[in-house]
Amino acid sequence: MEHAERVLTAAADLFYRRGVRAVGMDEVRAASGVSLKRLYQCYPSKEALVVAYLERRDERWMSSLTGYVDGRTDPIAAVFEWLERWFGEDGFRGCGFVNAYGELGADSDAVREVVRRHKERLRAYLHGLVAGAVTDPGLVAEQLLVLIDGATAVAMVSPREAAATAARAAGLAAAAITAPDESP
Repeated sequence: MEHAERVLTAAADLFYRRGVRAVGMDEVRAASGVSLKRLYQCYPSKEALVVAYLERRDERWMSSLTGYVDGRTDPIAAVFEWLERWFGEDGFRGCGFVNAYGELGADSDAVREVVRRHKERLRAYLHGLVAGAVTDPGLVAEQLLVLIDGATAVAMVSPREAAATAARAAGLAAAAITAPDESP
């Protein structure tokens, strides 16, 4: 594994598990086995490392979600099934993007931008899932995004299955309410 990848892998684990501010670059160096000089050659600042972590997390998170959902007969239900599976993973600590934004967003335009791009990418994906099935796909996509983020926050502090189940029911109801009326 190349140096940059080792640093990023170590940082991703530490940042998600403990928080961005709680982890220093020396700790990332020690966990990655890369010298501090090499670490800073790969990532010239902690902010650059956090941005790289979030960009990689976006790719992996979205790939996992879309891989699970795509091709399912009820994609909205599948989104929430996937969430329930994610919530049940060992080491689940909520949304890495919201967590990073909460720690650095006010101080880092770069972090704020990568978090915004992730949420916009998720919104666009949800819009694509409901387009053609509801009268207002923009509204339903926004509702689903809020339900996903809300369920993720709730799952951090209460029974995880209940958060996914409640969000799923609300998401299916939102889609049904705005479905086109096909009666004569």
